Amino acid sequence: MDMFRFPEMSRGNLRAMRQTIDGAFRDFTRAWGDTLEAIFEPLQDLLTLIENLLLRSPWALVLVVLAAGIWLLSRSGRIALGSVLALLLVGYFGMWEDTMRTIAMVLVCTLIAVVMGIPVGIVMAQSNRASGLVTPILDMMQTMPSFVYLIPVVMIFGLGKVPGLIAVVIYAIPPVIRLTNLGIRQVAPDVLEAAEAFGSSGWQKLRDVQLPLALPTIMAGINQTIMMSLAMVVVASMIGVRGLGQPVLQAINQQYFTMGVMNGLAIVAIAIIMDRTTQAYGKRLQKHTEAGR
Repeated sequence: MDMFRFPEMSRGNLRAMRQTIDGAFRDFTRAWGDTLEAIFEPLQDLLTLIENLLLRSPWALVLVVLAAGIWLLSRSGRIALGSVLALLLVGYFGMWEDTMRTIAMVLVCTLIAVVMGIPVGIVMAQSNRASGLVTPILDMMQTMPSFVYLIPVVMIFGLGKVPGLIAVVIYAIPPVIRLTNLGIRQVAPDVLEAAEAFGSSGWQKLRDVQLPLALPTIMAGINQTIMMSLAMVVVASMIGVRGLGQPVLQAINQQYFTMGVMNGLAIVAIAIIMDRTTQAYGKRLQKHTEAGR
C-alpha cells in the first residue's frame, strides 16, 4: 500500500457514479422540464413587463419616476440628484437600455428574494431546529462557486431570462434570510415579556413587536441581497441574460478594455444608487423605531 497516495475511489467507479447521477438528472429534466417552465413562466412575464415599462417609456419619464422613488425611500435630495446625474451619464455613453434591463433584473430578483427569504428567516428565528437545518444550506449557497448554479438551471430551462433569474436569486437570497433571523432574535427579551404581559399572542408579538424592531436589520439584509444580485449580473450574462453583464463578458472575450470598464462602472453606479437609497431608508426606519419606543 502506497502511504504517500491518498486512498480514493477507482476511476471506473467514479465515472459510473457520475454517469448515474447525470443520467438521473437528465431523466428528471425530460420528465419535469415543461412543468417547471410553466411554473416559472409568471416570473418571466413579470421581468418582461418591467423591462418593457423601462425601455418603451420616454427616458425622461423613467428618470423622473426613478428619482421620485429614490427620494421617497431616502428622503434625501442629494441622493436623488446624484442618482439622476449618474443615470444621465450612463445614458449619455450609450448604456441606457442595458442599464434598464439590469435594473429590471435586480428589482425582480430582490422582490423574489424578499418574498421567499423573510418568511424563511422568521421560521428560523422561531425554531432552533429549523435554524439548524437551514443554516448549512445557506452556508453551501454562499460558498458554492456561482458558476455551478448555472449548470442545473441551464439543463432544465435552457438559455434565457428564467435560468438567469433563478441563479441570481439562489446566489443573493441568503443575506435576507440570515439577517431576518438575526434581527428577530436580537429583540430584547424584556420587550417580549411586556408584550406577553399585555396578552399578545405569538402572531401579535411577531407582527407588532419583533418585525418592527427587526426592520433595520432586515433592510440591511435586503441591501446585501441587492448588492449580490448586481454582482451576479456578469455571471448570468453567460446564459443569455441581457443587460450590463453581456458587454462586460464580450469585453473579456475580445479584450475590449474601454467597453469593459465603462459597463463595469455603470454596474458600480447602479450599486451605489441602490446601496445609498436602501441604507437611507433603513436609517429612517431605525429612527422611527427608536422614536416609537
